[in-house]
Amino acid sequence: MPKLTPALAPTEPDTALLDRLARVERIVLWLVVALFSLDLAVWLILLMGGSFPGHEHLMSAETACVGLLCALSQLFSGPQSANRLHRLAELFAAAAVLICAAVICEHAFHLALGIDIPDLAGGGLAASFGARMSLQSAWGYGLLGCSLTMVRARQRAAALLCDLLIFGLLLVVLIQVSSHLIAVFGIVGPPAPVHTPLTATLGLLLLTVVALLRKAESGIFSILFGRGIGSNIARGLSPLLLVLPYLRECARARLFSTNRMPPGSTTAILASVAFMASFALLLFLAWRINYMEVEIRDLSLRDALTDLYNLRGFRLLAEQALRMARRSNLPFSVLYIDLDNLKRTNDAFGHQAGSELLVETGKILKSSFREIDVVARIGGDEFAVAGQFSHSGIGLAAQRVEEGVAKRNAESAHPTALSFSTGYTTTESAQQSLDELLAKADAAMYTEKRRKKLVTS
Repeated sequence: MPKLTPALAPTEPDTALLDRLARVERIVLWLVVALFSLDLAVWLILLMGGSFPGHEHLMSAETACVGLLCALSQLFSGPQSANRLHRLAELFAAAAVLICAAVICEHAFHLALGIDIPDLAGGGLAASFGARMSLQSAWGYGLLGCSLTMVRARQRAAALLCDLLIFGLLLVVLIQVSSHLIAVFGIVGPPAPVHTPLTATLGLLLLTVVALLRKAESGIFSILFGRGIGSNIARGLSPLLLVLPYLRECARARLFSTNRMPPGSTTAILASVAFMASFALLLFLAWRINYMEVEIRDLSLRDALTDLYNLRGFRLLAEQALRMARRSNLPFSVLYIDLDNLKRTNDAFGHQAGSELLVETGKILKSSFREIDVVARIGGDEFAVAGQFSHSGIGLAAQRVEEGVAKRNAESAHPTALSFSTGYTTTESAQQSLDELLAKADAAMYTEKRRKKLVTS
């Protein structure tokens, strides 16, 4: 028999995807470590009297230190790291949280908690070096640090809290990245300065990506990395859901700033476009789910080896075809087929040889009947066909099957000749059920099998 791969649950992560993401995660982490280390190295060069082109775009030393602490925490908290490194990673994350908390308290309550890189005396370069990190960066790196302190949590409540922290972190990162893009390109007005340096936002964005990838196997974000229908839909629609709100808001800002139409008309146009975009997404989701539901239903009704319908599929579809035949007052027939000596073939040549005979029988049956006919493997070596045939029509169909078998035996190099016994019956009254037709066809098949044994004995 061919090897069967056990079906994994749809909620199980896609292991091939996780392997690719693990490589991406390592590359991103080392890039972030290099980014923050380079920033601190440039500050050191400048303070020692050297020069560096573009130093005006540097983030503050405090921001670079906090970012490096978070990056090292993620680097040391990987699944392959030892427990000693995990404890060090938690200490780095806790230190980053304390610095960010001090910055937030200073901005919110005008308090200095002493957890600070002291301001250097004088102005100019020294003052820039000792400048506090922005409030936006403090919130972002603070949320990241908090999530890193509980990344190894096994309790359900702690794991959920970690997911919520990353969710909030994603919101902060989206605000910062979109603020940079809007300000730099002047989408809603002339280009304007942004309080958070671009390098600090880039570092936070990359660290957030790593934090999200670390939650790929558990938690609410694991749906993005699974193998099920919901995961496929989520991965496909996430980029679209990310872009659409920004397109709408940018269009709104542009239309309001040009004053080319009344505000009421602008609102009506944008609301209508938003509805149609949402309606299109709804239609796509409904279509996609229905399509996949049909695929799943079809898989549940088919035999994996021969790709014919299984017994469940045969009963469901043959019953429906029988009802249609009754409604149209048409004859309905059932053909029953049983392979001869399949057990002997399995014993002599192995189960793989027997499986090949079953597959070849399925191919012959497919080529001998119409698409509207119900062709199924209903047992180990038993097949059945049901459809709107007259008695002579089902007899001709059985003859076509025998001709297909004869052609296969003449051309095949298989060690065993294909042989089976058939029996068929046709409805004699409108009250006959599918089970009665199957029983009569089965009895006719056994009569044929006994006759063949008498002839060969």
